[in-house]
Amino acid sequence: MFLQKYQLPTGRHSFHDITATVRRAISESGVQEGVAVIFTPHTTAGITINENADPDVLHDLEYGLDHTFPNLPQYRHAEENSDAHMKSSLVSASLSVIITGGKPILGVWQDIYFCEFDGPRHRTYYIKVLEG
Repeated sequence: MFLQKYQLPTGRHSFHDITATVRRAISESGVQEGVAVIFTPHTTAGITINENADPDVLHDLEYGLDHTFPNLPQYRHAEENSDAHMKSSLVSASLSVIITGGKPILGVWQDIYFCEFDGPRHRTYYIKVLEG
């Protein structure tokens, strides 16, 4: 079992490609067949897989999330970031990636992204690699 903690400075609302870090963690773990779990312990951030070829996809994803979950004055949460909590719940705080041949199984156009919905901040995420 391999567990590593990572730090990441983020922007206000941003998507950070962490695929290279996940690949490196898998390689360092020595696991050839198993699962990598990527997790963030923040309630206003998330982890997702999405397209890596066209940057407009991430722009459109951010635009769509902002318009689906606008920051409304009717929300009661005192920190005034209820929209970020909703986005995080939708995207999720973790994901699992299958490992085979010592590499994550990802589609040709897929990368793994850390999603910031309430920055800028210094965020933490973990990668745990399990053999099996």
